[in-house]
Amino acid sequence: MSGIGLIITFVVAVIVMILAISKFKVHPFLAIMGVALALGMAVGIPLEELPKTIGAGFSGIFTSIGIVIILGALIGIVLEKTGAAVKLADMVVKLVGKKRPELAILIMGWVVSIPVFCDSGFVILDPIRKAMRKRTQASSVAMTVALAAGLYVSHVFIPPTPGPIAAAGSVGVGDNLLLVIGLGALVSIPALIAAYFYAKFIGKKVQSSEDREENKQVVKTYEELVAEYGKLPNGFMALSPILMPILLMTLGSIASVLHFEGMAMSLCTFFGNPMIALTVGLLFAIGLLVSRKQMSEFNGLTNETLKVVGPILFVTAAGGVLGKVITTAGFVEYITENAAFLSSVGIFFPFLIAAILKTAQGSSTVAITTTAAIMGSFAESGTMMAALDLTTPVAAALTVMAIGAGAMTVSHANDSYFWVVTNFGGMKPQEGYRTHTMTTLIMGIVSIIFIFVLSLVMI
Repeated sequence: MSGIGLIITFVVAVIVMILAISKFKVHPFLAIMGVALALGMAVGIPLEELPKTIGAGFSGIFTSIGIVIILGALIGIVLEKTGAAVKLADMVVKLVGKKRPELAILIMGWVVSIPVFCDSGFVILDPIRKAMRKRTQASSVAMTVALAAGLYVSHVFIPPTPGPIAAAGSVGVGDNLLLVIGLGALVSIPALIAAYFYAKFIGKKVQSSEDREENKQVVKTYEELVAEYGKLPNGFMALSPILMPILLMTLGSIASVLHFEGMAMSLCTFFGNPMIALTVGLLFAIGLLVSRKQMSEFNGLTNETLKVVGPILFVTAAGGVLGKVITTAGFVEYITENAAFLSSVGIFFPFLIAAILKTAQGSSTVAITTTAAIMGSFAESGTMMAALDLTTPVAAALTVMAIGAGAMTVSHANDSYFWVVTNFGGMKPQEGYRTHTMTTLIMGIVSIIFIFVLSLVMI
């Protein structure tokens, strides 16, 4: 199939998928899997290869974040049942004030996602989000959008997240990560501001299942909520199941950036793996249950967790299948081969390429690394960096930022993060498009405009 035909087929497939989910109320898992199968046949993937492609996409999600979601959700439900989440929410609210819970969770997400993947970060922080919502009576949707946005911004802009690190190496500033980190923090500011105000706005327009259920019930005061748990856990015991995984993953990232060697590198890499780090967090959560004399509830909590995360895992894996089919169909190769046609738009070029790849196949990290590979090093002649005259370290760092802005534009049904946010946030897919997808579009556009202004001043 020609490149143009491939693009048209992809657009039609996405439209059909959205209509099936939102208008005809088809379950997202069936809609995504059906569209992926039809798309695979339409673009000419051999029938004997299609089952392998579907299997690879499905298993890839379970390999990357499946166990992470289960462990994180289990930690979350322990924090909820022991009152630890309420304690953490109380600590945060006392720090930033009861009137700004969306800002608090936004900044918390931004900080946590610097060393931690946004999927993992959302699962880890979701119990705090829920408890803060109960503590402040804020909109669940506003809190969900704010948390997801804060996590997403640092995920695409700030090393040591793997995407920005790989991009910095590809465009020639891998040895100047401090510059990339500094620019990433700066570029984050307008995106965070835009996300905060949109979260406040959309929270008044859309209700999640959490909001709808609460509207049907008599709202409990905070004091009544605390009384249900008796005495709340102390701050350290409440924080440790979340803090320890973050510290371990941060240590793993630092070891990678500083190129530790030998046993130190092996230990940091092992404990810094999200699966192992969250297992350690779970052990601290079990310690919390023991200290609260609630260990007898652990088996029931495990079963409850698996019932909750099962649908999330299957829908998320279906999104991975769609992304794999699109990638196997040759979409990425087509964009790579025809990149020259977009090269006249300067710093907007890497943004457009990354946005196309992100929207098509779902993964921000794939969009970042692929676009950075297309750009090549600024120090080498004959590359896109040289053709666009982005031939200084500052220009290269801004290129990394432009790629990151594109890689957040936009998160929708083929992105595992979309399903993590909507399912944990208690939103239907069509509500996810109005909230999370629209937020990523706004953040991406605001970011690239700010990056363009910086390029006029700094290059």
